[in-house]
Amino acid sequence: MKLVSYLNNGNEQLGLLVNDRIYAVPFLRPEEPVTMNWLLENWDAYFQLLVAENEKLEAGRFPDTGIALSGVALLAPVPRPTSCRDGYAFRQHVAAARRNRKVPMIPEFDQYPVFYFTNHNSIIGPGTVTCMPDHFQKLDFELEASIVICKKGRNIKAAAADAYIGGLMIMNDFSARTLQMEEMILNLGPAKGKDFATAIGPWLVTTDALKAREVTPKAGHTGKSWNLQMHCFVNGIQVSTGNLADMDWTFAELIERASYGTDLYPGDLIGSGTVGTGCFLELNGTGKLQNPSYQEQWLQPGDVVILEIDELGRLENKIEKDGAEFSILEKKLTAEKGRTLP
Repeated sequence: MKLVSYLNNGNEQLGLLVNDRIYAVPFLRPEEPVTMNWLLENWDAYFQLLVAENEKLEAGRFPDTGIALSGVALLAPVPRPTSCRDGYAFRQHVAAARRNRKVPMIPEFDQYPVFYFTNHNSIIGPGTVTCMPDHFQKLDFELEASIVICKKGRNIKAAAADAYIGGLMIMNDFSARTLQMEEMILNLGPAKGKDFATAIGPWLVTTDALKAREVTPKAGHTGKSWNLQMHCFVNGIQVSTGNLADMDWTFAELIERASYGTDLYPGDLIGSGTVGTGCFLELNGTGKLQNPSYQEQWLQPGDVVILEIDELGRLENKIEKDGAEFSILEKKLTAEKGRTLP
C-alpha cells in the first residue's frame, strides 16, 4: 500500500495511491481532513481499514473517483515528523570513506549501530531545495531509505521492532560538507551541515506491500531486510547505485538502539544512512585515491537530483540558491586572518 500526503484545497490530506491516481480517505474521519500524522497516531485502529479500501481500489472498484497523480502537489509523506534520526548502517560506505581518508576501518562499527539527530523541521518532499551560499561549499546528496515509527514504544528489542515500522520511503540527506567538517573538528555534529534540508518521498510504502522483497539479514543480525535496488541521477546521469539489502545493521536494530531508555513516538523517522557509493564525498574520495587528477563533483544551483529505489518510487529535487548573501564561513575566515573563500 502506498500512502501520500498532498495539498487538497490548501489543506494537507492523506491519500491512497493506486495506479497513478490518488484517493482521499475521508471515511476514516469525515469531520476533517485525515493527515499522515493522525493516521500514525491511530495506526492500529485504522490500518486494516485502509488495507481493505486499498484492495477494493486495486480490484477496480470506484474507477471514476480519485485524481491523477500528475495533477497533485505532493508533500513529504510525513510532513511533520516528531523527530528524525539518521543511522550509519552500511559498512561499505563507512569503510570506503575511512579508506579514502587513509585511516583504518573502525572496529566499533561492527559492535553497535549508531545514529545522529537531524532537524525534523527541515523535512521536505519532492521539489525545490533552497540553499544558502555556504551550503554550496561542497554540497552533497546522500542516497538512503527511511522508516517511520507507527506506534509508541520504549526499550524495544530488535526481535520485535519490525512491528513498529509503518513503512519505508526514499531519503536524501542533503549535506553541506564544508560546514559539516568544520564543526566535526570539535568532535560534535554533524549538525549545521545537515539541518537545512532532508528530502523524503515521494510516498510511504507499507511493509506488507514489500513482503515479496524481504530477504534474510546479514549474518549475526536481526530484523527484516529488503532486496531493493537504489540509484541516484544528477542531471540525468547516474552517479550512484546500491541495494538496501546491503545494510549491515537492520532498521530493527536501529530501533532497539534508539529506543533504549527513551520513548519512540508515531511519526519519528529513522534513516538508513548512506548506501555504499551513495554520495559525492565517497565518490570523490575514491576517485582521487585512484587518480590524483580526478575532478571532484558537487551539487550546483540548477542541478536536478533524482533518487530511485525499487518499489519506493522516484524522489526528485531541484537545487536553487537563496537570494541572501550572508556567509558564516566568510565571517569566520575574515575574523581569523582576513582570508576569503576561494
